[in-house]
Amino acid sequence: MIKVVLVDDQALFRAGIRMLLASQPDIDVVGEAGDGREGLEVVSRTRPDVVLMDIRMPVMDGLTATAEILSRPEPPRIVMLTTFDLDEAAARAIRQGASGFLLKDADPEFLLAAIRTVHSGSSVIAASATRELFEHFSEAPKPVPPQFAALTDREREIFALAARGLSNAEIAAREYLSEATVKTHISRILAKLSLRDRVQLVVFAFEHGLA
Repeated sequence: MIKVVLVDDQALFRAGIRMLLASQPDIDVVGEAGDGREGLEVVSRTRPDVVLMDIRMPVMDGLTATAEILSRPEPPRIVMLTTFDLDEAAARAIRQGASGFLLKDADPEFLLAAIRTVHSGSSVIAASATRELFEHFSEAPKPVPPQFAALTDREREIFALAARGLSNAEIAAREYLSEATVKTHISRILAKLSLRDRVQLVVFAFEHGLA
């Protein structure tokens, strides 16, 4: 069971995320907080695996709270939440040691996959992030692994669209395919590249200069 704490000053947003996470058999929301200072207390008390942390909050902002949490022994994984694609604060948080960042309007599927991904030890980046933001905290792109050459031309097209954060329905409409066909292509792409899910696909694309 993945224990999650929500830290955000918008009660309605927290309620929506809590409902989404409650529908998952492997995720348990063990605490909530409305600002960074309260978040520190909740994290100390509940010892979660993953914290979803808003950046801008009253009393104590998410950057300060994140730095404090990550300075403690055996800290949880922290994912920053932002309303902006290009956010210097998010980049700073990742440089501090946060596991990544997501946009607040991210697809539920992406958010759930992101929680599981950071819990497994990987990092996540908002699907709509730009290369400019990624370069705030990334080294030079890694060499493209040889298995990428195994993708067909169609799979490369779909890979590029998925890396930009398009949903299966959006890809299907753009490529004049059925959603079922797109889903099949995505599954084959993930298998060929040894990736677990679409979150890892996005990270892979940015890490190798393919997005």
